[in-house]
Amino acid sequence: MNHLYIVHDGENKYVFRVYTHDWRTELEIQEELRLLNHLKEADRQVAFPIADQSNNFIQKIEAPEGTRFGVLFSYAKGIKTVKFSPETSFLIGQALAKVHQSTEHVELMRMSYNAQNLLKNPVVRTKNFYCKNTTEIQFLESLSDFLTLKMENTDLQKMRYGAVHLDVWFDNLHIDNEKEITFFDFDFCGNGYLCFDISYFLFQLFTTHLNEEEYEAKADHFIRGYETVTKINDEEKKLLPYACLAIMNYYISVQCDRFEYWTNIFLNEDHLKRMVGNLKRWIAYHKIEVK
Repeated sequence: MNHLYIVHDGENKYVFRVYTHDWRTELEIQEELRLLNHLKEADRQVAFPIADQSNNFIQKIEAPEGTRFGVLFSYAKGIKTVKFSPETSFLIGQALAKVHQSTEHVELMRMSYNAQNLLKNPVVRTKNFYCKNTTEIQFLESLSDFLTLKMENTDLQKMRYGAVHLDVWFDNLHIDNEKEITFFDFDFCGNGYLCFDISYFLFQLFTTHLNEEEYEAKADHFIRGYETVTKINDEEKKLLPYACLAIMNYYISVQCDRFEYWTNIFLNEDHLKRMVGNLKRWIAYHKIEVK
């Protein structure tokens, strides 16, 4: 969604993110950075923002399309890889649980990820973008109605709530020597159930592992690692198979909203079929009946 640049000062490496024009407001970015600084102070494993000599974190850049914002971040040690071991998956679970310990009850002045923002509004935007009532659009509409009821029937008193990352997967974390995990790219952080991050990680793990035995080994280690830090209660576990579907419905609409940054070759009806195909594979795996 944004443009990233590797910056060197001779000794250290950093990441300079330039947000695309009109993607995030200055307040939204300030809140993202507030969360990251909160996590840094709690000694959590995240890439954090770095202030300039005037103690400002956000730079304003005048581009041909308008004002864009830039932020310098620390560089997450290690590498990005989908081919991590079950033991590393255990460590990812532990690291995420520690982040959640620090984000529970934290409220951001950013989007709240509820049924309206994850399901009802996004499916309308996706339908309007494609301008065709295809079987995939019909499926997303039915799925949205089904998931809305699931979310509305959740016992809110039993759900941990706070600031969520919403995009935790192998592409947004670095693994250093199979021992240390660092999360980055909190661009979609907002308010929601903490189990959203767990569910989304499991879904992305599933889509990147066609071998179900390999997926199950890593998923089991991830959950066990998480629960060495804090328990996932039964109400949260009940929502895990469903929450990621709502999040993916939202991300499909985001791609439509930001079409000019994706190109026509990437974002077309075949892409939608692939996305929906992944959702259906997950649904079949969990024996979910969408009705």
